[in-house]
Amino acid sequence: MPPVLSSLPETLVTRGWSDYALLDSGDGRKLERYGRHTVVRPEPQCFWKPRDPAAFTRANAVFDPQQEEEDAGRWRFDEQGTIDAFPLIWRDVRFVGRFTPFRHLAFFPEQAANWEWLEARIRNLQRPKVLNLFGYTGVASLAAAAAGAEVTHVDASKKSVAWARENAELSGLSDRPIRWIVDDARKYVAREVRRGAKYQGIILDPPKYGRGPTGEVWRLFEDMPGLLADCAALLADDADFLVLNAYAARISGLSLAHQMKEATADRGGRIDWGELALSEEGPDARAIGLSFFARWSAS
Repeated sequence: MPPVLSSLPETLVTRGWSDYALLDSGDGRKLERYGRHTVVRPEPQCFWKPRDPAAFTRANAVFDPQQEEEDAGRWRFDEQGTIDAFPLIWRDVRFVGRFTPFRHLAFFPEQAANWEWLEARIRNLQRPKVLNLFGYTGVASLAAAAAGAEVTHVDASKKSVAWARENAELSGLSDRPIRWIVDDARKYVAREVRRGAKYQGIILDPPKYGRGPTGEVWRLFEDMPGLLADCAALLADDADFLVLNAYAARISGLSLAHQMKEATADRGGRIDWGELALSEEGPDARAIGLSFFARWSAS
């Protein structure tokens, strides 16, 4: 029996918590708070007007993009000087924010909506085995481990995995059953399929383009169908979820959902789809859609 595909999209909205807030947005930028630091980053979707333009000029850090490449550029800091690493907390997870060369701060705050969903499902399972592919700095892995999962965290970047292990130590989760793997996601999953490995949950958060540890090239549109099919083959008979997230201008939640339905055609269950968004606070809050998702769940 094929899974039931939701007929309507869903917007998963992340609002601020103690260590993060979207303060204002407009004129192609967003003003955010990370811990005690205020940060301005480019966001072309915000073509409305900011509510408090002066607040943008008082930010502690501003990312200046290079020409038309919004992900590449440099950080400019206020008179207090360069900010390196700083601590952050989301529920039971402690992690380090960093000003990376690609405008990101070593995690994606809009993913908090997914972390909440994963945490709630995992707490209802008996120590499930969860695979997190393209795991980056590990916040999703640590949220899953804190909820009771046995986690395999895979990323092609040795530096990212080192940061994830550091975050595990900060969170007091170093003794949890987490395997840290530096590998190309496709190669790792293919080996797991051959070994007959099975998981109760899989998290899949690939970039649009990337390189593996030995130069393997990842292209989302070309490589995703095969990887998703292999991930579906890794789902145990009692599997509970398969989550797919993608950042790409030419993709949609609906297209991800149809890929997901094809990969899980014989599993039943349900597929929900839509986008992840960050929201300002207040009665007239504006939200920014930032990525698309599709997720299969057993019920």
